Amino acid sequence: MGTINFDTLSQAVDSLTNNGFTEDFKAEEKTIVALYSKKEYLPKELKITQTYRFDGMDSPEDDTELFAIIANDGTKGTMVMSYSAKHNQNVELIRTIKQIAK
Repeated sequence: MGTINFDTLSQAVDSLTNNGFTEDFKAEEKTIVALYSKKEYLPKELKITQTYRFDGMDSPEDDTELFAIIANDGTKGTMVMSYSAKHNQNVELIRTIKQIAK
């Protein structure tokens, strides 16, 4: 897909979805869950192929990161992580996913 700079999170998600990244992932306590298929993955079964960061307008808590992820079974999707204290992603688990992003 190459490196593309997006102005908004929604533009990036739309572009990735149009390129086959149709699943939504969520980092729970011990696994990464594909929300549509309900499959559970260990971080070693996933690769982050692209990362996009969006800076919040008002404070660093508004910052968001978008990951394009491919599972070892070919499932492709995205995961959105907010830097807000209110997010519900397991950040430590996300950090253990191998990144092949450029």
